[in-house]
Amino acid sequence: MKQEKKNKDRLVAFRVSKTEYEKLVKFQKATTCHSLSEYMRNVVLRDPVYVKTRNLSLDAFVLEIVALRNQFKAVGFNFNQVVHKLHTLQEIPEFRVWLLVNEKHKEQLFAQINVLQDRMNQAYDLWKEALKDPKK
Repeated sequence: MKQEKKNKDRLVAFRVSKTEYEKLVKFQKATTCHSLSEYMRNVVLRDPVYVKTRNLSLDAFVLEIVALRNQFKAVGFNFNQVVHKLHTLQEIPEFRVWLLVNEKHKEQLFAQINVLQDRMNQAYDLWKEALKDPKK
């Protein structure tokens, strides 16, 4: 069933100073209201106003994940070069050198994977606790 749109055909006006207007706009931008009119109607009519909030722990987590992604890219690039070199090898002594170098890169990769896994587990635990007690 299609819901009818109610036109707003009454104008209510009041004056505010420049500072008050800037405050109103600032408050409105921190909410989910799309316009100052919508925000003012909600406030005056005591309808719910939903304020946007930032999850600082999630922001820190995202920054850490971005840094880890960059480290993974560097390790992956080095690993790709090593594998490319392996395909061009024809002599066994070079192959032995490749095995030693590869072991170092493999250890770096697994260390980064463990760090990523630990951070993801920490984030999961935080989110799980927040779901239990939304006041946190």
